[in-house]
Amino acid sequence: MSRGNIDWTKQRRAMVRLLEIQGIRDGLVLSAMEAVERHLFIPGFYGFRLPGNPYGDYPLPIGHGQTISQPYIVAYMLEKMKLTPGERVLEIGTGSGYAAAVLDEMGVEVFTIEIVSELARHAEEVLSSRVHLLEGNGYSGWPENAPFDAVIVSCAPEEIPQTLIDQLKEDGRMILPVGKLTQRLVILIKWDGEIHVHEDLPVRFVPMVNRGL
Repeated sequence: MSRGNIDWTKQRRAMVRLLEIQGIRDGLVLSAMEAVERHLFIPGFYGFRLPGNPYGDYPLPIGHGQTISQPYIVAYMLEKMKLTPGERVLEIGTGSGYAAAVLDEMGVEVFTIEIVSELARHAEEVLSSRVHLLEGNGYSGWPENAPFDAVIVSCAPEEIPQTLIDQLKEDGRMILPVGKLTQRLVILIKWDGEIHVHEDLPVRFVPMVNRGL
């Protein structure tokens, strides 16, 4: 349900129309992004929502040096994974919880990890109880629940973590930004005992943090 007095339905539909114009074709992704109320996942200072349009095609700050990705990047990454309902997906970098909510709306089983305590607590408040949320180090993945059909990483390591590759099932796929000064989206598929890597769009994500808790 929407909070506050603003009805964002028109803005959300306009966001989805723009995604279609930008080339997003996956009906499951588009339907989920039209259903999920993105404004609920953008915490502002002292509990107030940030000004502006939460459905604009640009990233927005969510505190602690993190951002909620622009809608196009979220949709693009999810479309590239070719997800189907019932699959098990590991997300690294829960952030605001928005992408996890979209994945949940798509009917996949979501396992999501966030290293920033405050963001993990916020995500737990706004996400459905169906979503499995862990406060922890994304580099470790979630071995107790592996293997996964897909891994989606919303922060940039300098190299692809081998631990995440190991937690992919056969025919599993992963998408993540890789790099430091410059970054590219990388799509990885584990197939027939081999790892196939394809470099995709140039992007800019926050760095992936690797520390003990």
